[in-house]
Amino acid sequence: MEDRSHKVLLALVMLFLFSVIVLQYVCPGTECQLLRLRALSPAAAADPYRAEDETPARFVPRFNFSADDLLRRVDFNIKGDDLIVFLHIQKTGGTTFGRHLVRNIQLEQPCECRAGQKKCTCHRPGKRETWLFSRFSTGWSCGLHADWTELTNCVPSVVDSKKEVRLRPSRHAGLNTLFSSPLGRNFYYITILRDPVSRYLSEWRHVQRGATWKASLHVCDGRSPTTEELPSCYTGDDWSGCSLQEFMDCPYNLANNRQVRMLSDLSLVGCYNLSVMPEEQRNKVLLDSAKENLKRMAFFGLTEFQRKTQYLFEKTFNMNFISPFTQYNSTRASSVEIDKQTQQRIEALNFLDMELYDYAKDLFLQRYQYMRQKEHQEARRKRQEQRKILRAKQAHLREQGENSS
Repeated sequence: MEDRSHKVLLALVMLFLFSVIVLQYVCPGTECQLLRLRALSPAAAADPYRAEDETPARFVPRFNFSADDLLRRVDFNIKGDDLIVFLHIQKTGGTTFGRHLVRNIQLEQPCECRAGQKKCTCHRPGKRETWLFSRFSTGWSCGLHADWTELTNCVPSVVDSKKEVRLRPSRHAGLNTLFSSPLGRNFYYITILRDPVSRYLSEWRHVQRGATWKASLHVCDGRSPTTEELPSCYTGDDWSGCSLQEFMDCPYNLANNRQVRMLSDLSLVGCYNLSVMPEEQRNKVLLDSAKENLKRMAFFGLTEFQRKTQYLFEKTFNMNFISPFTQYNSTRASSVEIDKQTQQRIEALNFLDMELYDYAKDLFLQRYQYMRQKEHQEARRKRQEQRKILRAKQAHLREQGENSS
């Protein structure tokens, strides 16, 4: 009986080896090699980027973007004068991402972060100047949660000398919102966006606990808005304890469409002066400006796609993070239960942000797919070159053997 079982086992082993040999003969190409590897190692076949974010298996793009819009690889010179500028929009997960920038990147000279201090020192290798302009490296040097309008006008004056500031043009120019100063310094703008409903609820909970962001300057065209241009939603020191209904009822609540306003060029619509143009025209100009600025930025990520955000940043700047990003599906905003009517009203109050996010998500996922395809093509090309070299070596050895014989 035991001898029979050994024969059956031996037959199965021989059948498996015969199948592998046949597969190698019938299909020797790269695709079949990948199939064999996946069959032998199912764990290695798992895609951590897809599994982490629950991305639909079949993503169908809605917008047409050029290859230049999708390819994001910048030659960031950390040893030179280049600067990464982080535009931090409230309640988008920017604090978590900001900490990744100063604590979680593999660098020749890592940022120096001391316990009990909010800011870290992020010097270039061999220099005493920073390569990162963010809350956790330079502080709020251009004002609390400075927007695109403020940053693009303020950052050069902060990091350059007064002489350089006088020389720089009034408008920045460059590829992918790679803004440059007259003396060759490049500014790479980056940001993080979030689903508008979740972001809005998160801001309400934050304000409810006493946050005000009063220190925000809202500088546009050289001045901050007047109280008539930007009234307050509350009369006391803060708006703590406000209900969601009260939060939604304030007509000049800056939480409404915050992401579009933070990413657009406000000088195009007369800043905070609502009488410059009709409301419908103003909304269109703001949305178009936000879309264009976002598309031209060196990089942007989405809170809902942490691992893909990590992947695209690493590929864009050729920097690697030490620890993988974690997808948090449970937040204060997710714990807020709202009915369908309330959700529809929040979407209506943030209709510009809703449209911007749809555009951003489509562009983000297209960039991810494009970069992964480029990565696979490059890996395939390297394998083909290696096989070509191997075949040449084998032919050379055969030729030597024939000559010697």
